[in-house]
Amino acid sequence: MAAPHVVVGVDGDSSETGLVLSDSTTGDVKRPQFGTRFLTDPRQVFQHNAWDNVEWTEEQEASAKKKVSENNQPLPAEKQEEYDSRANEFWNGFYTIHENRFFKDRHWLFTEFPELAPQCSLNHESHLEVSGTDDSRQDSLDQEQRREVAALSHTDGDIPGSSASYRILEVGCGVGNTVFPILKTNNDPGLFVYCCDFSSTAVELVKTNPEYDPGRCFAFVHDLSDVGANYPIPDGTLDVIVLIFVLSALHPNKMQASISRLARLLKPGGVMLLRDYGRYDMAQLRFKKGRCLSENFYVRGDGTRVYFFTQDELHGMFTEAGFEKVQNLVDRRLQVNRGKQLTMYRVWIQCKYRKALAT
Repeated sequence: MAAPHVVVGVDGDSSETGLVLSDSTTGDVKRPQFGTRFLTDPRQVFQHNAWDNVEWTEEQEASAKKKVSENNQPLPAEKQEEYDSRANEFWNGFYTIHENRFFKDRHWLFTEFPELAPQCSLNHESHLEVSGTDDSRQDSLDQEQRREVAALSHTDGDIPGSSASYRILEVGCGVGNTVFPILKTNNDPGLFVYCCDFSSTAVELVKTNPEYDPGRCFAFVHDLSDVGANYPIPDGTLDVIVLIFVLSALHPNKMQASISRLARLLKPGGVMLLRDYGRYDMAQLRFKKGRCLSENFYVRGDGTRVYFFTQDELHGMFTEAGFEKVQNLVDRRLQVNRGKQLTMYRVWIQCKYRKALAT
């Protein structure tokens, strides 16, 4: 396959806007789960907006490594400290400028992470599975049980959602582009969604969104990297934790402790879902000299930071935190701008790790 055309733009990017949310030929808002559309004839590259599991040639991979190596001179320590100490200011500035216009709602969530969809439960005897709905009588009983749970929810305990039967936390929620699709799609009355972000501006945008429902959701400000700070959620009470393009914003030295702290919030058998930037993603290759903080860690023009992972790095962190692997995949995507006849190579990593059952 031919080498990619270089896409000129700002240094790096602050989103996963490359994710395909629709197929222009069908208008379907949910793309197929990745790994289903393959480019077998390079002449057909502009027939679709994206192609899955695109293998790089040795030449392309060597070119990517060379590009990263050339721009790998770290900034002075005092400059790095400034970006670390002012991180909150930079993210607040980002959301003040973009508000809720920058990200698109992540409708792909439910194909990649069915754990967030309705009728999904955790089977502590094996792995994850979706509850069956063929038995109408059992389904009727389940619905009645959910109504009873909903009637009890939010009426006892000291925290929002204390009586919910299925609890999800999204860390790094931004302006709610994961939270609101979950709330709109999953109408299980036993569901409660917690969400937090480092940026107080982002959290305020979530709370002022007309779709924000305090009866089903609680948004709060929290610094993921501050492992000494308390969450407004007791340890061992969450079913799912979601990390979408957020771990990469932390300083690499703080990642392991942050994952280990989150692990304490999960029930035994609970899962952590992650999607983030992979090594040699287009965003990494677009960084110019003078933007490197440390190896594979960069600062964007707006002062926000981003790291680019390998599968092994993430597996090591999750394993050390007491998780068992359910999924650890590289999503290599060839994205196409058909209007400008450009090709863009994206690399994301998607993980599902389960907290070990109590022994």
